[in-house]
Amino acid sequence: MLIVIGGLPATGKTTLARLLASRTGAVHLRVDTIEQAVVRSGLARHPVGPVGYVVGYALAEEQLRQGLTVIAESVNPLAITRDAWCAAATRAGVPVVEVEVVCSDPDEHRRRVDSRSVDIPDLPLPTWQQIADREYEPWHRDRLVVDTAGQEPGDSLGPLLDAILTAGPG
Repeated sequence: MLIVIGGLPATGKTTLARLLASRTGAVHLRVDTIEQAVVRSGLARHPVGPVGYVVGYALAEEQLRQGLTVIAESVNPLAITRDAWCAAATRAGVPVVEVEVVCSDPDEHRRRVDSRSVDIPDLPLPTWQQIADREYEPWHRDRLVVDTAGQEPGDSLGPLLDAILTAGPG
């Protein structure tokens, strides 16, 4: 199965993806990690454009074809990126669960932006203004929305696990 986790920066995507991977043994593909590796290679500078996503789609499909569950985590801001993740799952012949992580409390979201630390060396973190100004297309199809506002990460994991169990084979 492919689990696609998207949402604006500092909503809790990485935390949820890591918890889910730990709980399920799934492969966690993080587009930020891919993009920063491309930057470290000297082939590009931030913003790198679509390369991180394109590499992510290929890696996800390869892992899915090997029978592994994959958690693909990225901002996933555009319908075209969302469609591409779904296409990778379709080509691999596996179900997909799409998840949008939000933080509905703007004050809490801003506090997270202002207080978080870099966990990937040299990755530039966006400012609150950059996040507010970012292009992020609304979703126009069914997905699980996980609102992390006012919750501990473990509390947000429950609905995600339920959705995976419902979508999974058998």
